[in-house]
Amino acid sequence: MSIYTCPNCGKKAFGPATKAMAGRMNSKGKPCQNCGKLCVNGQGATIFNFIFSTIGIIAMFTIFLIAPKFEFLSYYEVPIQFGIVIGLIVIPRIIFAFCFKLHPSIRIEPMS
Repeated sequence: MSIYTCPNCGKKAFGPATKAMAGRMNSKGKPCQNCGKLCVNGQGATIFNFIFSTIGIIAMFTIFLIAPKFEFLSYYEVPIQFGIVIGLIVIPRIIFAFCFKLHPSIRIEPMS
């Protein structure tokens, strides 16, 4: 089910799953099914990922520092940290799938 338009050829070639895996501006991107050119989520996705990751890392350090003071929090510290790491990976992908526009990839890959 292709519902997102490729910025290079203008045809609907991306579904939510492929758009989620396209990544941010600094990633390689995903090729379009029609024209084969690489597409990435826009600058807004990169800014969102930076802010979300910063908040997540601050939350991890905060829980690490205050967990020994509270018995309940120290018992669940490891699952909370694990949940934060999984959230830092999964939540941006879900947001990328539905919220940001696709842009042509500007990353230059070295020739091998």
